[in-house]
Amino acid sequence: MSATGLHVPAPRRLAGGRSNHVWRAGALVIKLYAADGANPLFANDPEREAAVLTALSGTGMVPPLVQIGVFEGRNWLSYAHVNGSPWEEDAGHVAQLLGRLHDLAPPSGLPAGANGSAALERQTSGILARCTEQKGLPELRPLGRIPPLPQPVLIHGDPVPGNLLAHDGTLTLIDWQCPQVGDPAEDLALFLSPAMQLMYRGAPLSKAEEDAFLTGYPDRRITGRALALMPWFHWRMAAYCLWRAERGGEKDWQAFELERAALQSIRPK
Repeated sequence: MSATGLHVPAPRRLAGGRSNHVWRAGALVIKLYAADGANPLFANDPEREAAVLTALSGTGMVPPLVQIGVFEGRNWLSYAHVNGSPWEEDAGHVAQLLGRLHDLAPPSGLPAGANGSAALERQTSGILARCTEQKGLPELRPLGRIPPLPQPVLIHGDPVPGNLLAHDGTLTLIDWQCPQVGDPAEDLALFLSPAMQLMYRGAPLSKAEEDAFLTGYPDRRITGRALALMPWFHWRMAAYCLWRAERGGEKDWQAFELERAALQSIRPK
């Protein structure tokens, strides 16, 4: 395979990514960014990914960036291959990693994330507006208001099992297409999401795993905030899964049902 400025051995397509084409070529991972329409929840921004891989170089939290470029009008990026496997166990370890991440200074230029219940409501309403049917979700809108976090931080924006590589007793975060300066509760909610766990690990977290994750996160204020915002996060994720399911994903329908059920289980009647 050859791209402008990059010559590599014969690549092997990697599984896992839902947005881009990814190959392994020797000691490199090469990502060719998709050129299709915008995702209403997860951005796919090569500039953000390159900025974070550069800013967090040396922390062990990200793979080393090698090169970026453009091939036939599409952006690509390469980084050093990490010999690991997608996360499967020890939710507390993930919480500790996210706690360390949220203490780091973000690179300049990242957008602001949805912060507080009003912002989550606007975002969810925007997703539902793109759906053909709304499956009763407007009537499940959560109650009450939770204000924005006064001091947003660097968040990954998509810390699902497929983006967490376990290796040598540690974890590395990959797929940095949608980092933001936002509410750390967002990262916690995305990892806890039953829909995201289904899509990437095959089943939601158990109650014991959820408890281990919440206990493992170092800031009790943020775990409390994540729990308070959880109805809003479930509502948004249910809308997102509905949007994806309408585009042909059978597993996304299962994810939608899981997320809607989670919302109904905690939403005040």
